[in-house]
Parts: sequence; C-alpha cells; structure tokens
Amino acid sequence: MRIFGSNLLPWRGRAASDEARRTREAVARVLAMNPGLRYAPHCEERLSRALMTSLEYTDKLVASLPPACAADAHAWSSDPAIRAFFATPDDLARAFSRSEAMRDYFERQADTTEGYAVLGMAMTERHVLGVAQEGGSIRHDVPQTTLCFGDHRVRISSDSEASLRAEIGRRMVDQLALEGVASLATNRRKLVKHSRELLEKRVALLERQGTGMRAVLGVPPVTETDGLARIQAEMKENAQALAKLRVPGKQGERELDGVCDVLSKPSEHIYVKSRSIRVDMMNVVQPEGSQAGRLVEFHFACIPGNPAITRAFVLARFPRCELLRGGLHIDAAMQAI
Repeated sequence: MRIFGSNLLPWRGRAASDEARRTREAVARVLAMNPGLRYAPHCEERLSRALMTSLEYTDKLVASLPPACAADAHAWSSDPAIRAFFATPDDLARAFSRSEAMRDYFERQADTTEGYAVLGMAMTERHVLGVAQEGGSIRHDVPQTTLCFGDHRVRISSDSEASLRAEIGRRMVDQLALEGVASLATNRRKLVKHSRELLEKRVALLERQGTGMRAVLGVPPVTETDGLARIQAEMKENAQALAKLRVPGKQGERELDGVCDVLSKPSEHIYVKSRSIRVDMMNVVQPEGSQAGRLVEFHFACIPGNPAITRAFVLARFPRCELLRGGLHIDAAMQAI
C-alpha cells in the first residue's frame, strides 16, 4: 500500500498543479474582460472558486461531444450526417477551403496531412408539400418537413482532437465570463451610469471580436465595416477606462457577485443539446416509426445574448489533399470566418 500510495502522489500533485494553472489562466481572462473587478475585495480568490465550477462543467460538456468525424468526399458518400450537412461533396470542400483558419493552419503546418476543426452551421426546418409513395400509388402535395443546413463556417482549427477540445473548453469558459459582464451591463439599477456605459461597450467589442463560443460555432465576429485593428484599438481604450474607474466598495462587490453568480451556474447559460432525426437522402424527415432513410444525430449549442443564437456543429477532420487551391474566391464577407 505504501508503494502504491507513493507512486500515486506525484500524479495527484501534477493533476492539482495543472488544475491550479488552468484556474489562474481563466481568472486572468475574466479580469481582462472586466479590469474593474480587481478592485473588489478577495477578487481572485472568489473568481477562482466560481471558475472551478465552470471548468468542471465545461470539461464534462466537452468530453460528452462525439469523436471528430471525417469531412471529405468519401465521408459524404458514407456518413449520413455529413451527407445531410452538404448537398454535394464539392460544397463540403468549398466550406472548409474558404476558411481562413483552415488555410492558415495548413500553411503553418506544412507536413501535416489533415486538420481538426469545428464546423458550425445554421439549421432550419422547412415545411413543404412534396411527393410520397403510398402502396402502389404516388401522392402529390404531401406535407413534409425538410432539414436545411447553411452558413457553413470554420473559424477554429487545430493539429489534434485533444487540442481542439481544449480550445473549445476555453471558449466555453470565456463565454460564461462574457455573459457575466453582460449581466452587469443590463442590470441598470445597480450600476452607476459611467460604469454601465463602459461595460456595455466592452460587451459589444468582445462580441465583435468573436470572444467565446461565437468563434467555435462560426458566428462572424465582425462586419465588413469593422476593422480588426480598429476593434483592438477600441478594446485597449475601453480597458484603460475601466481600469481607471474607481467604483465604491459595495459597487465593486456587486459587480463581482454578478460575474461569480454566472460562473457558479454554468448550466443555466451554456449547454449542448442533441437530436436524433431519421431523414432520407434528400433530408426529408421520415414519419415516426418509419424504417426508411437513416437515423442521424445532430448536436446544437446555444450562445447566450440578445437574441440568443443556436447553431448546429460537428467536430471534423479535413484532409489537406481536398483543400481547394487557385481560383477560390474569398470575398470580404468571408474574411471574418
């Protein structure tokens, strides 16, 4: 028992050290979002306790995601989910090839043959009148529901599934912190006017920059009229203003209470859901009890906000050999992907 215990101690020590490091890094990211929190008593200690709950929750959430699937021409023919996402294999190749994140990754990693990424999509259900066969006859104007996937975007990529999942976890925690800052900005009764205005601008800048789950799910971070350099300059100016802001002691505690409240209740603000739907080759939803078509599981994540955004997503492996080269048009709107 002594030998077993002595061998276990170094592992426990490393695990505790890694957890402490992750918590410190998360605290630093939260304070970067709202520098004014530093003035609240016991700020880092309280944030650490709240973030431990967030990290535990997001770790379980990320671990629950299915393994990354192949995203290539062969998968389009064999994987019913990939087939449902894209009308043709060419559409699949275009979606990944127009991603700046994917192209930059392959440019940096010259020797790698594939890259891991999160593909985010909008999914809509359309109610249409179609054609169906009943017995030996064909009926027209049959009410049907079809699944439509669009706005395919890839904005984060990595060299392994493990590192991709770690990045998703960090983005989830950042999203919770952003929601905490946003909750302060909307609580007009408890914030002094100047502090509220600065926080409202901070939230808007962070969202435009693509902080949190927006990047994971492929929500564009900026519009054509927004320049990244301009946003970064405004972020710096806003951070300096917040850092100089001296709020009353009780006010600072209220702000910290608000952020810690969100971080301590992560399941109320961010979640992933799945739906299993039987569809045919044309993405027509099959009636309950039908054995036609194939059963496909879709995953969705919700981004808090006003309004909240729900996007379908999948972890994917995309091969370098299918990256389109030469002649691919990446217009200004897609630069933000």
